Amino acid sequence: MEGAAYEGATSKDAAFEVAHAELLAALDGRPLVAIDRYGTVLRTGYTGPAPVEALRPALAVGCYAAWDPALPGVTVSAEERTGVRSVAERHGWLRRVRHDAARQLVKLDRPPVVATCIAGAQLQELAHGGTIAAVDPGVRATIEARHLFDDLLRAAGVPPAARITSVPVERLPGLAELRRAVGTERVVVQAGGAGGGRGTVVVSGEDDMGRAARLLGPYRVAAYVDGLPCAVTALSVPDGAGGVSVYVDRPAHAATGVPEAGAGPLDGAGHDWSRPWPLPAAALLIECAERLAVWGWRRYGVTGLFTVRALLTPAERVFLSAIRWRYDAATEVSAANQQAMGVPPFTAAHLSVLLGGRVTWLPDPQEFNQLSLLRATRPGGPFTIRLRVTGETPVRVTAGRGPGVYRLDEADRPRFVRRAAHPAEATADQGEFLLAGLPGPDVLCHPGADLATIEAVTEGATEPFHGPATASPFTRRVTAAVNRLLTPAGP
Repeated sequence: MEGAAYEGATSKDAAFEVAHAELLAALDGRPLVAIDRYGTVLRTGYTGPAPVEALRPALAVGCYAAWDPALPGVTVSAEERTGVRSVAERHGWLRRVRHDAARQLVKLDRPPVVATCIAGAQLQELAHGGTIAAVDPGVRATIEARHLFDDLLRAAGVPPAARITSVPVERLPGLAELRRAVGTERVVVQAGGAGGGRGTVVVSGEDDMGRAARLLGPYRVAAYVDGLPCAVTALSVPDGAGGVSVYVDRPAHAATGVPEAGAGPLDGAGHDWSRPWPLPAAALLIECAERLAVWGWRRYGVTGLFTVRALLTPAERVFLSAIRWRYDAATEVSAANQQAMGVPPFTAAHLSVLLGGRVTWLPDPQEFNQLSLLRATRPGGPFTIRLRVTGETPVRVTAGRGPGVYRLDEADRPRFVRRAAHPAEATADQGEFLLAGLPGPDVLCHPGADLATIEAVTEGATEPFHGPATASPFTRRVTAAVNRLLTPAGP
C-alpha cells in the first residue's frame, strides 16, 4: 500500500534483509529464546509478508502451544504438559514449565538472548546467565505505577488537554471527598501497575467503595471520562546524537468486553486498527507518545517498544489513561501496520536496540509518523478479537483443523482454508479470518480460559466492533461459527 513512500536508497525487500542482518549481528551468535504466555510470540515478524527470519526463536517457552507455520525451533508449553487451559494456568504457567524449559536451555551451545515482555527474578534464574531483552523491572514498575502517572505526564510535557483531572492518595478517604477532589460524580480508583482492567474500580456509589478499598494503595483517583478505550504503540531508537528517534504506529480502538460477541460459551474483546480516527485526536495521541518516548530516554535511558492507552470521547477529545513500557499482545497484530507500509516490524528494532545493536533500516521518523497519522484517518487495517470461554462448563475443540485461515460457508459454518499465522493472510472483506492459537482436541478449556484470537485485515468494508462493548454483525457471525467447533466436556 503506502510502502512506496519509503522506496529510496534501499528497496522494501532490502530493508527487510538489513533488519534480518542487523538483528543477527545484535544476537552475535546467541540463540533467541522467547518466554511469553503465547508460544508463537513474535510470529507476525517471522511469518507472513517479507518475514524477518531472525525473529523466529530457537526455543519458545509459553503457556500455549505453537503451530505451523509459526513453529519456533523447539517449543515447551504448559498446555502440552497438562492438557488444560484455565485462568489458573494462564497466571501460573511459568511454574508448570520451568523444569522442562531448564532442560532445553542447558542444551543450547551458548547463553541465550531471552525475549520477554516482563523481566523478573524468576526469569533471570531460568535464563542461566542469558541476556534478558527487556526493560529493567524496577524502571518499568516506576514508569507504569498508576499513582505516579500524572506526575509522569507533567514531566514529559504532555499537553493539559490530554490529561484527566486526578489526585494521588496514600489512603482512600470517603466518596464525597473523592468527588470533590476530581469534580465528577463517578470516580475511577486505580492502584498498582497491572493492565487489562485489573487494579481499576469505577466508583458510582458507596457500594463500590468496598471493592476500591480492597486494592492495595497508594492510589490514583481520577475523574470518570466517558470515552472509547484506545491505544497506540510506539518505538524509540537512539539517534546516535544523544537523543532518540520516535516511531508511532497507527492508533487502535480497543474493546474491553464484548458481551454479545459470543453466541454460546464465548466472550470477546480486542483491538481494531481499521476504524478511522478524527484527525485532531489522532495527532494529539501521536504527539503524546513522542513526548513520552523522549522523556523516558532522558529520565531513565529506556528505549524500545511501549504502548500508550487512552480514552476517545464522543466529542473527539483524547485523554491518556496508562502507559505500558513493554511488548504486549496487541503489539503482535499491530506489526501488520508496519509491514503494510513497507517497513519491517517494530519488534526487530526493539530487540536490536535492547541488545545494543544498530538499526539503520528505519525511515525518517517524521515522515513515518505523518503517514501513520494519514492512515489513521482512513478506513482499513488489521484487527484482533480475543475469545475466552464463558459459562460454567469446560469445552474442547472437536471440529475444524486447528489454527489457520477459515471462511464461513452458506450455512455460516467455519470451513478451513489454509495454514497461516499472520493476520494479513486473512482478508475479512472476502469472508476470511485467522483463528490464531486454537487448541487441539486433547486440551480441556475451562471457563475463563483463552480459546483463540480472531485476526484479519480489512480495506474498510468489514467492521469488527461498533463500540467499546458492541460487536458488529461480522464478529457475531464468526464467533457463533467458532462455537460450532466446540463440544461441552462436562463439569
